[in-house]
Amino acid sequence: MKQSKNHNNPPGVLPNFCQLGTSLRAILAVEAGALFAALAASADIANGLRLFAERSVLIQPALLLTLLILCLASPLSKRLSYAAGMALTFLLAASIPCLAAMSLAWLLPGSAMLSPLQTGAFGASLAALLLVYFHLRGKALSPAVTEARLQALQARIRPHFLFNSLNAVLSLVRSDPRRAERALEDLSELFRALMRENRELTTLQDEIELTRAYLGLEQLRLGERLSVAWHIDKMPHDALIPPLVIQPLVENAIYHGIEPSREPGEVSLNIYRSGDKVHILIRNPYTENAAHHNGNKIALANIRERLALHFDLDATLKSQPMGAVYQVHISLPYARAPEPSRSPAPADRR
Repeated sequence: MKQSKNHNNPPGVLPNFCQLGTSLRAILAVEAGALFAALAASADIANGLRLFAERSVLIQPALLLTLLILCLASPLSKRLSYAAGMALTFLLAASIPCLAAMSLAWLLPGSAMLSPLQTGAFGASLAALLLVYFHLRGKALSPAVTEARLQALQARIRPHFLFNSLNAVLSLVRSDPRRAERALEDLSELFRALMRENRELTTLQDEIELTRAYLGLEQLRLGERLSVAWHIDKMPHDALIPPLVIQPLVENAIYHGIEPSREPGEVSLNIYRSGDKVHILIRNPYTENAAHHNGNKIALANIRERLALHFDLDATLKSQPMGAVYQVHISLPYARAPEPSRSPAPADRR
């Protein structure tokens, strides 16, 4: 069962100020605004930069306090209508810096801090610009765009995989018809997943089942050349991830790590939770200067882009050779699939 859980800011939804990417963008916008104001108030660039440095030291505590309160107030703002939530966010973003400026002016008289009135106007202007920016960004990262990017990845599933899998099944039709039947079921399940709409998140459990079906088909083709090590005892089965992330990475691992060598090789999957993060590590044999390595970064870039569409800066994908193995490491926020609501049992009528 798929669930919608996008950590970016879709249109009609308030910005998530507890999210790293949102906070960083707000900090950069405030610093850019402070730099522009300092340069506009100075006769030359040198004095402007000096004034900006003095003000930036004083702005940062007020800014961090504002972001913290916006994060703490997010449960309340989410319960409000979109318009009321926007008004509350704007009010907090404009008033908290003003109150902080009043406190700093009392603690540090004669500092380069703007007056409370100027700080309030500055905060209100930036808050309005940021809210408009996040609204427009939500439109740009709409589910339709996410689905279009995902469809681009699905369209690039290697055609030779289908033909190789069908040939492997055909070779078993007479010698082992039951195994051929199971392989056809795996192939049907895999391509059913590839053909359906995948704009929402899915559970790790569903993604692992899909990957197992794929590996079952590759095992027919490669036989003893392919072995798979599963380290998923600590995997959170209900964690939400973008669909078709693990399976293409495993396909990549086989294509680049197993196929080029005549020797048996192992693909290792290690999935676990650490704190509020889910980690997915995939390793395969690595030989430097192998011909198959040329296209290795294409699929990785595609998956990295989809992770960013769903989780922004909270998700990372790192890939690197580590001696005789090549490792892909994905880290993303742990978000659970909500439990289905249960309707109360009907009363027993006598």
